[in-house]
Amino acid sequence: KKQSIEMLYTEIVKKDMYAAMKSGDKIKTNILRTLLSSLKKKEIEKKENISKDEYFAVVKRIVKQLKESANAYQEAGRFDLAEKETLELDVVKKYLPEILSETEIHDLAKKVINEISASDLSEMGKVMSLIMQRSNGKVDGGIANRLVKDLLK
Repeated sequence: KKQSIEMLYTEIVKKDMYAAMKSGDKIKTNILRTLLSSLKKKEIEKKENISKDEYFAVVKRIVKQLKESANAYQEAGRFDLAEKETLELDVVKKYLPEILSETEIHDLAKKVINEISASDLSEMGKVMSLIMQRSNGKVDGGIANRLVKDLLK
């Protein structure tokens, strides 16, 4: 098996998990164990090392799940569980790529809209697709969606 840069991402998560175990940080240990297990599962499915994009896709999926769980617990009045999910979310977010600022997303959206001469909401899918491709996963889809809607109104 070839050693790849992507392998380093998984190794970093593993080292951080061991450090958390040694320091007795249960929340960090548990969520990093979950992340590591998801990464390993993806590698087993592929039967080879995962790419950088696949690594970030796994991390993003876990971040999304944690956000949804935290919101659900919050709405159900289970603030103890919501807080746990939020703490885990803070840990996992550190493994995401740098996210573009709202201003940068706005500029990218304007550029894409002008390039393809998009004029109304019916072209939103095309605009969003291009934004996501060009940003290499560095765009928060929710923010981009809101900005594109405002620009196309």
